[in-house]
Amino acid sequence: MSNLKKLKKRYTVKIPKNISIIYCDKKNIITFVGPLQTKSLKLNVKIFLILESQLIVVTQIPLSNISSGSLKTSKKLQGTTVSKIKQSIIEVSYTLYNKLNLVGVGYRVFAHEKLQNQIYLKLGYSHLVYFKIPNNLNSFCQKFTKLFLFGNCSFDLLTHTAAQIRSCKLPEPYKGKGILYNQEKIVLKKGKKFK
Repeated sequence: MSNLKKLKKRYTVKIPKNISIIYCDKKNIITFVGPLQTKSLKLNVKIFLILESQLIVVTQIPLSNISSGSLKTSKKLQGTTVSKIKQSIIEVSYTLYNKLNLVGVGYRVFAHEKLQNQIYLKLGYSHLVYFKIPNNLNSFCQKFTKLFLFGNCSFDLLTHTAAQIRSCKLPEPYKGKGILYNQEKIVLKKGKKFK
């Protein structure tokens, strides 16, 4: 009974009322139908749907052949499946966004006038840096130092695109100049002191 209580607290996901779920037991695919989009997820462990209380219970029972001594692997799969289900529910319910700040003198971001979904950045180099944003995402520049990325896409695509833009000019540890995430704090190092 105590194992069931632990399982219910940690490995259960509450289904919101505005989301419908379609589960195919033979192919082990669960589909989430939300107000914004539909997303399917291939499962590696067995799940149970409790329709009365609108819950998904994720078990440790693997669906593919895994050696009997790999209990750690089945626990990892269970935790990963729970997080993927929660992420899918968020993706079909909300518009995801990410905000990047450009910190530094002369650092600017501009939307390209002729080409859609393309931005260019002035980052202190002798040239401009052009970046093509994927079709599922939209971008919006505010005050030339703030870039918003948003859209009805997967969370992985949004964070990957933001990380690629950030890699054009990573924040440096002495003055903190570069491209930063919205609430990112940089711990600055002390420079050399000359007597």
